[in-house]
Amino acid sequence: MDRASPDRFVKRRRPLPSRLAGKHTANMTRSEHAARFSTADAPGQGGGVGRRKAVDPVSFNRAELNRILNVYGQFVAAGEWRDYAIDHLRDAAVFSVFRRASEAPLYRIEKRPDLARRQGAWAVVAMTGAILKRGHDLGQVLRVFDKKRLKLAE
Repeated sequence: MDRASPDRFVKRRRPLPSRLAGKHTANMTRSEHAARFSTADAPGQGGGVGRRKAVDPVSFNRAELNRILNVYGQFVAAGEWRDYAIDHLRDAAVFSVFRRASEAPLYRIEKRPDLARRQGAWAVVAMTGAILKRGHDLGQVLRVFDKKRLKLAE
């Protein structure tokens, strides 16, 4: 074959690996594809070939948010905290507390379910990044603020 031959630029199809044989969907119609990947391979149900699982962001449930907002409300009433932000990320839910809206958060209350079996899903992180308290129970972790609340009462 000489160098200028147009066959040189033709893309050759390689056979599918044995693990994918019979599972390709390139020649399927839309209805065939829908029938094949209906409920058995829906996102979050154990995906099919080449499909990603849908990952829901981590969030606070109503009881957790109620406990956090109770502590937040007490510090707002004392004039210490003025603003908050809630972030729902893929690996964590974060409740950030601010003294003023224009600065970095004073504290972050983080829920990381991936750490639930190791160090505990809950953590209170200071502005410097130091972890003040970590644990499995939200109530126990929020007790970090009891010491600060006592200072406010004096």
